Amino acid sequence: MRARFSPAIVAENARGFICVIPDLKCASPKEGDLLQGRDPVETAKTLVGCGAPALSVVTERERFGGSPALLNAVARAVDVPVLRKDFITDEGMIAETAALGASAVLLICALLDEKALGRLYEKANELKLEPLVEVCSAREMEWARKCGARLVGINNRDIMALELDDGGPARTAALAAGAPAGSLLVSESGILTRPDAMLAASAGANAVLVGTALWRAHDMGAMYRSLHVRRRATPCAPS
Repeated sequence: MRARFSPAIVAENARGFICVIPDLKCASPKEGDLLQGRDPVETAKTLVGCGAPALSVVTERERFGGSPALLNAVARAVDVPVLRKDFITDEGMIAETAALGASAVLLICALLDEKALGRLYEKANELKLEPLVEVCSAREMEWARKCGARLVGINNRDIMALELDDGGPARTAALAAGAPAGSLLVSESGILTRPDAMLAASAGANAVLVGTALWRAHDMGAMYRSLHVRRRATPCAPS
């Protein structure tokens, strides 16, 4: 049985910390090759050993160098819940995600209309996958509220421009107040330093999803620990 994603976040918050979710991606349009010869599955194990209570795996191949096979390999190798990050646009990709062993799946509002978001959200729930609804505007946050999202991500960068911009957690701070009541909030992308993580936490984020900062760090473990900042509020587990 797959470990559930939201309880991992809640448990970290209950300990007084923001949940730091490493984002396993092989490359990015902005930074190029991120692996630099490292094995992503072994890196996943290392990050779990550093205390990561959940992981994210980018499976988009063309621009981010991922694959469904990588997701499956990571899910088999670790005992923490794994999120699939990709440009999910149809129910077949949702079913594939469940079959690969993921616990959660990213649904990006910028790629979908409101009706499609609702349909994919329901399909994910049907297959016991937690949908992480990603928003980048107040309008998209309203979509998240309407579909009853319990796990909401705010992308601090422009996913439609492949995150080539320099956005940071100020977007989380601007949109966090509009999150659905009782939801868990994940600040995604642009978390590069400890002050960035602190800003996200102070804005109400329950978790930060961090990729490039970890991959570019001289000491990935030390960088991970530096982002593991205190969080005052302790949420109730979503129903």
